[in-house]
Amino acid sequence: MSTLITRPRRAGTVLAAAILLLAIAWALLPQLFTTHDPNSGTFAPLLAPNTENWFGTDSVGRDLYTRVVWGARESLAGALVAVLVGLVVGTLLGLVAGTQRGWVDAALMRLVDVLLSIPALLLSLSVIILLGFGTINAALAVGVTSVATFARLARSQVLAVAAADFVEAAYGSGGTRLQVLFRHILPNSLTPVLALAALQFGSAILQLSTLGFLGYGAPPPTPEWGLVIADARDYLATSWWLTVLPGVVIVAVVCAANYLSHTIRKES
Repeated sequence: MSTLITRPRRAGTVLAAAILLLAIAWALLPQLFTTHDPNSGTFAPLLAPNTENWFGTDSVGRDLYTRVVWGARESLAGALVAVLVGLVVGTLLGLVAGTQRGWVDAALMRLVDVLLSIPALLLSLSVIILLGFGTINAALAVGVTSVATFARLARSQVLAVAAADFVEAAYGSGGTRLQVLFRHILPNSLTPVLALAALQFGSAILQLSTLGFLGYGAPPPTPEWGLVIADARDYLATSWWLTVLPGVVIVAVVCAANYLSHTIRKES
């Protein structure tokens, strides 16, 4: 029975990993997957999916599959930057709060509470207004929205690990505070945080696509996934593939990232 249960899980993990690897390959080497220019309208407009144009063409004759492939670079790179911002800044805040305690811990946690009380979209839009439009600025804005989540999780893990017997033994054997912190506490606190990073990667893709759809991300004609869907919203009734197929790609990548995140959490 256990074998029958684990086989679907393994198959799901393999499928999720394959989807993510394909998206990463699109981002790194898009020219291997398509020979068309993502910004040139070389075909008739609004063609339905066919053998040459797998996802059809948009309103100006650009190959939609090509724009989705090249758009992986913008979307995945932006999501990676957003996750790194949240991971690094949030982990540092959680580490400081969990080790310093007292008024430092209280002040940082109140800051975290304030960030958590603001809706993520509103906070990201506020940051973009301050920084300006563009993929990198949108990624930084999305990263700021995840700092509080990383900080709270990192703090809870640091507090739990700091109370463990092996940490007390490390202090008893002559280890300094910094040595114990970076050799024992931090490494043993990172596994749940890294699992959250995988989960936030999928969330960051969705948030960046939302910002791109609203016009706060990459400027036209950049082939960014949210912008690709935004360009097609006026043709939803007549040319469904312009929104549905890029949307399916986004959902597949996000679900794959979330599935791998849950797998990491179960095995950690």
